[in-house]
Amino acid sequence: MDIHQLKQEVISYSKEIGIDKIGFTTADPFTELKNRLIRQQELGYQSGFEEPDIDKRVTPSLLLEEPSSIIAIAIAYPSKMTNRVESKKGERRGIFSRASWGLDYHHALKERLNKLESFILSKVPEARLKSMVDTGELSDRAVAERAGIGWSGKNCAIITPEFGSYVYLGEMLTSIPFEPDEPIEDQCGSCTKCLEACPTGALVQGGQINAQHCISFLTQTKDLIPEEFRDKIGNRIYGCDSCQTACPHNKGKDFHYHNELEPESEIAKPLLKPILKLSNREFKTRFGTVSGAWRGKKPIQRNAMIALAHFKDETAIPDLIEILENEASPVARGTAAWSLGKIGGETALAALQKAKEREKVPEVLAEIDKGLNF
Repeated sequence: MDIHQLKQEVISYSKEIGIDKIGFTTADPFTELKNRLIRQQELGYQSGFEEPDIDKRVTPSLLLEEPSSIIAIAIAYPSKMTNRVESKKGERRGIFSRASWGLDYHHALKERLNKLESFILSKVPEARLKSMVDTGELSDRAVAERAGIGWSGKNCAIITPEFGSYVYLGEMLTSIPFEPDEPIEDQCGSCTKCLEACPTGALVQGGQINAQHCISFLTQTKDLIPEEFRDKIGNRIYGCDSCQTACPHNKGKDFHYHNELEPESEIAKPLLKPILKLSNREFKTRFGTVSGAWRGKKPIQRNAMIALAHFKDETAIPDLIEILENEASPVARGTAAWSLGKIGGETALAALQKAKEREKVPEVLAEIDKGLNF
């Protein structure tokens, strides 16, 4: 088997199936990454969504028997909507981050990786392969960096020369000894614009993030969001792009290569008030195809309430009172109470006073008191 020729055939085929960039690296352990992950764990900076076994995250041989190489892939996604919708008084809108604008990227990447696996097996039937996207054990960014897809920016994203950081990443472990590509030299230099742009200071320093303070993480949690971060969330109902939009390497980068990744404006930037009344089925029907739906409707509804408070949308007061009076979830009632207090007005305050008399849950009572004291 001519490995060099096979590599060229794989590269050529990857372009045919909609992979925008491909790179190859060894299956050696990610030794430096292990030290960083241990430090992140010690500092309490992890999100909790990661693979908990650090050894699995950095040791490819624990995931595939005798791996020889890793193939990294990247797919570019749009940074601008072609059909923008505007938020206006009485019809305020939230925003999903760009990575959740089109079809759930897990599906888009897995489809291409499955095709790539089939192609490789047609050439090398005895090959052992294992593909993963985001939820796999390996760090997508660490693999992409070592495979020459891009460099790891100070915003902890992979930045490619061609597409900036607006790329989805995936990888495939293989038993084939593909020749590795050279990593790309870091091009961030002395720039710190992403660190300065982070609304919560979650970017502790270049290349280090405290996920517990990151808006992208906070919008995906299911508990009450700590009050210190609520005003900073603004109208984001899933994810955050501040460190990406501030990056000079993303200036002018906007690629519309894949129809399934195109944003549908009414989903990517939806009206906020209707979100509050969605049933589980309605939520899945409307938002189920995007990656931002993976945690279900409750976090999105909580974030929508915070966004309505951000806009001080008085037209949302009846909906928020309805949640405060009838919602079973303490997180929903508590967030509604806080949001009513932020919006203010006699009707909102009267509803909070009434709720205080009947509420039994301490965390909700605390939010009612906050609302009454704005």
